[in-house]
Amino acid sequence: MANPSSGVVVPRNFRLLEELEQGQKGVGDGTISWGLESDDDMTLTHWTGMIIGPPRTPYENRMYSLKVECGTRYPDEPPTARFISRINMNCVNSQTGLVDNRQVPILARWQRDYTIKTVLQELRRLMTLKENMKLSQPPEGRFLFRVASRSVVKLFVETSSLLTTVPTTRIVLNLF
Repeated sequence: MANPSSGVVVPRNFRLLEELEQGQKGVGDGTISWGLESDDDMTLTHWTGMIIGPPRTPYENRMYSLKVECGTRYPDEPPTARFISRINMNCVNSQTGLVDNRQVPILARWQRDYTIKTVLQELRRLMTLKENMKLSQPPEGRFLFRVASRSVVKLFVETSSLLTTVPTTRIVLNLF
């Protein structure tokens, strides 16, 4: 973050460490969260995010998982975001989950003082727009997973209700 009066620009890694600390503290109302995808990511590049769908929308009571990549030019350039959970939104490619930066106002007019938190809040706000409210959502109960090293399964769950139906005694849930 830059201090406009002194002209000091905080380097990328210091800035990302501040964002990591905020994510770990769980600042905010609990409708979004973020953190590093892997604790050993020394470059602070690969992040995960979670958005709880806003009430009175087709996204209500659903948890949406995202991957966020902060490139080497972050925070001067915006991160890239990709939904892991299936979602129908005007700014999201339905096949890849990639968020189109040109269709998200915060990303299209990126400023250095914006953060991963800002991006997640903006995506959640976009869920409440009239054009997105009209879109039907994929059926609940679907989840995506990938096998990580040593057969640890990382399970990305789209709905909290699914948590009660997944036998957790045989797998390790690593939501974030």
